Amino acid sequence: MKRVFAGGMRVALIDAEAVRLHDEDVANCRAIGRHGAGVVPAEARVLTHCNAGALATGRYGSALGVIRAAVEAGKRVAVYADETRPFLQGARLTAWELVRDGIDTTVITDGMAGSLMRAGMVDVVVVGADRIAANGDVANKIGTYTVAVLAREHGVPFYVAAPLSTIDLSTPDGSGIPIEERDAKEMTYMGASQLVPEGAAVWNPAFDVTPASFVAGIITERGICRPPFAESLKHVCDGNQ
Repeated sequence: MKRVFAGGMRVALIDAEAVRLHDEDVANCRAIGRHGAGVVPAEARVLTHCNAGALATGRYGSALGVIRAAVEAGKRVAVYADETRPFLQGARLTAWELVRDGIDTTVITDGMAGSLMRAGMVDVVVVGADRIAANGDVANKIGTYTVAVLAREHGVPFYVAAPLSTIDLSTPDGSGIPIEERDAKEMTYMGASQLVPEGAAVWNPAFDVTPASFVAGIITERGICRPPFAESLKHVCDGNQ
């Protein structure tokens, strides 16, 4: 958009570029969905965390794009959506999208995922990403790392669905990804109701980093990258498939 703006402030050109970017995003998400649908079993119980759907993208979604594409391919999919504390993107956004699509959806609290996996009720985990380092470390909504650890413990494959624009080859590993700390009121209040006593300290990071060793694959619009990610991510970003 800066490039278009620098060429002369013509509203028609800026509008056209915005539409182009939107259409490109939709196409990328649909491609992610097509590639990712293959990792979803014919009858699958999928766990996801936070929102990586149409509300987080131009349309269709990355992680939810995988789920949507699997359903469109005729697979029987049921989704468990972590409520995603403290801001409840899973409960407010993911569940809303899936229910509107007629996809079997169950909301659980973040603390229930381990028991669900231990009971053998999760076949695959699919989440989105805010940034992916060159070695495959993945930054996503806080709580994603916990889900990945639980998935490893219970033998559940953990996949990340994200466009190439999320991959940052200039950041060697997850330690170089800055983590935003959010407003304490997201934790201390629910609407107008105060939940936490005055004087209690609050730590509220927006994201955590899941080490690449916990990730079975990173689903992009050009295909699925698998370990070793330092090679496969560079390969896919270079335009190879």
